[in-house]
Amino acid sequence: MVSNVLSHSDVAELLSDPSVVKREETARKISLDFDRGSLTETEKNLAEEIFRLMVKDAEVRVREALANNLKSNPMVPRDVAVSLAMDVNSVALPILESSEVLTDEDLVEIISGHDPDKQSAIASRPNVSEAVSEAIVESLDEAAVSRLVSNPGAEISEGSLGKVVDALGDRDAIQDAMVRRPRLPVTVSERLVSLVSENMMAQIESKVDLSPTDMTDLVLQIRERAILSLSFESGGDELEQLVMQLRKKKRLTPSILVRSLCVGDLAFFETAIGQLAGVSARNARELIHDDGGLGLRAISERAGIQRQYFPAIRAAVDVARETEYDGGDHDRERFSRRMIERILTQYGDLGVDLEADDLDYLLKKMDGLPIDPIDGG
Repeated sequence: MVSNVLSHSDVAELLSDPSVVKREETARKISLDFDRGSLTETEKNLAEEIFRLMVKDAEVRVREALANNLKSNPMVPRDVAVSLAMDVNSVALPILESSEVLTDEDLVEIISGHDPDKQSAIASRPNVSEAVSEAIVESLDEAAVSRLVSNPGAEISEGSLGKVVDALGDRDAIQDAMVRRPRLPVTVSERLVSLVSENMMAQIESKVDLSPTDMTDLVLQIRERAILSLSFESGGDELEQLVMQLRKKKRLTPSILVRSLCVGDLAFFETAIGQLAGVSARNARELIHDDGGLGLRAISERAGIQRQYFPAIRAAVDVARETEYDGGDHDRERFSRRMIERILTQYGDLGVDLEADDLDYLLKKMDGLPIDPIDGG
């Protein structure tokens, strides 16, 4: 061979002295030489044949030396890479983590072998395709899935992420990985928020002396605030999908509609009430912003919103039309304060006494208000 790393004498010595140490050293030398790309075509073919012999070597140390020195080489024959990847873990893991030679089909087949260490190694690859990610998620191995979700180079479909939340979302490691992921589809984030809030209820119940009603109210407040934070970061199709999911899961409540108005998220309110009423987004906006108020009442009733909530909705829509964020510090809080003041005035004019100006207090009280005094106007 032209290379100074592995010579004819090395090959001859390998054949005449088949000791483990010598075979291990030869595996290292030929792998390094192959990596440098300094071989002629004839030498390259000879090296590949030697690799094919060495992957069958009975001594693990020899195969480990081969794997560690070939793991990042894109020129390794695929059959050699596959043999090493299917070997014992000390041989396979370096190849599974780094080799670009392995195809998605190879990786999916290895994942189907249900070896958690190999699955975790594949999940750690610099780039993981959606197909490979799906296979890892299907395995439901917590360590592998956690490593996959934590990997910014992993492409994971919305469906696979949803399955992670549904099947493993109650695990701390999975929740932490989800939260740290740079970007989650809004529907997946909402499912995670709901799951976390349910877990939170169970934890609070064991530590705090609250009535079941107060506990439910507290968790609902936390969940709705988190969902509206997701809504503010969404738009277009994502917002439609978020609202659709909330409706399907029966989480599109009157309280979240009023809360969305009170924090200035008019887009969420318009999308939500339109879906509940079964009208297009364009028609929903026209009805909501009808100057006479008849359109807003009609779409609210068609959406199934209880009548005791209507004064709050009408007052909030009026304020939202009149007011814009001022761009200063805490402008959202000031906007919300103006909104609540108008709601209090609206209910006061109808003879309903609400003592506090806290939004959560108002939402709780509204749910128990009698319908008749609110039905006019």
